[in-house]
Amino acid sequence: MDSIRHLFRIGFGPSSSHTMGPSRAAAEFFASHADAKQFRVTLYGSLAATGKGHLTDSAIRKMMDPIPVTFVWEPQTRLPRHPNALRFEAIDSAGNCVDEKTVYSIGGGAIVDDHILSPKTDVYPLTHLSDILKWCENNGRTFWEYVQLHEPADTFDYLKEVWEVMQEAVQRGIENEGVIPGDLKLARKASAYHIRAQSLKDSLKSRSLVFSYALAVSEENACGGKVVTAPTCGSSGVLPAVLYHTKHNHGFSDAKIYKALATAGLIGNIIKENASISGAEVGCQGEVGAACAMASAAINQLFGGTPQQIEYAAEMGLEHHLGLTCDPIGGFVQVPCIERNAHAAARALDCHMFALLSDGNHFVSFDKIVKTMKETGKDLPSLYKETAEGGMALYAGKRQMK
Repeated sequence: MDSIRHLFRIGFGPSSSHTMGPSRAAAEFFASHADAKQFRVTLYGSLAATGKGHLTDSAIRKMMDPIPVTFVWEPQTRLPRHPNALRFEAIDSAGNCVDEKTVYSIGGGAIVDDHILSPKTDVYPLTHLSDILKWCENNGRTFWEYVQLHEPADTFDYLKEVWEVMQEAVQRGIENEGVIPGDLKLARKASAYHIRAQSLKDSLKSRSLVFSYALAVSEENACGGKVVTAPTCGSSGVLPAVLYHTKHNHGFSDAKIYKALATAGLIGNIIKENASISGAEVGCQGEVGAACAMASAAINQLFGGTPQQIEYAAEMGLEHHLGLTCDPIGGFVQVPCIERNAHAAARALDCHMFALLSDGNHFVSFDKIVKTMKETGKDLPSLYKETAEGGMALYAGKRQMK
């Protein structure tokens, strides 16, 4: 199982699989073919179906500038390995292809090709939460300590940077106003929500502020702002909202939050290892569902949850997003994505409290839910997996569903 550094990637939205991953792949291909006269890039499957809404072509052009790029869109062609596939071709002055490479953007900004089975380097000997939970029980430790034991020594320095970027995204988002770029002409809501929340009292104010924090990051992501994949760009608002809430409304220190981030990263890594965090592969349950599980575990730990309670909180966060489809209207990471982040952040608070009231014992384990999510994702028709061909995406261009 990979380092949490590769789960928490710092970059620019709106999509880890459609923007960050292709950008990285384009930069690598460009570096090897800087003498090409032009490039031809063919996008396949989900990457082609919603690439324009996710700014895939713009991101690739930016990485290959000043060499011109021609795009071929093949939304109906899915390559066997993964629905997010793209082929790069270097073209010489005679119009001949001198080299080509096919890569796959597998979620969270990670890229593989046909010669790489996995982009990860194994740093964890245990890859299931039930086994890690037993380790915690046998050693009197908790999940963040397991992370600390196996990650490189400077990992918590990196988590400090991650937390800084998350906070900056929240702060920018609750200040910025206006319309989010794209055909939907969607107005930002975070600033207004944050202002209105101030007039409320107690629990209503607390919950409303969480909404505003999640909207803030998700709107920044939709505008191409700097965010952290947690575990993806499309779900990047959930974890920062919950952690920002715990710091500013409950007084938790940054040092405590770094440990909560470590636990959240472990949860996300287990989902990524044993299922998927790619909306194109398993639907939004793998993105927002995973983010909710990560946030549920993080806040439960902050409030003193035992390893058993933390596992239970994470399990609920994922279980109650099973079957969630990825059907972005117009292919933009806006509707239903932005609002969905806010609801998942609030649900994470509920999962945490439900688990904290319990003794940690429950019927279905986190690992079984991860396996169920993977199987559910396989059974979802492709039109519900980031292709913008079904569900809410059918209403592209309409202001309201009738």
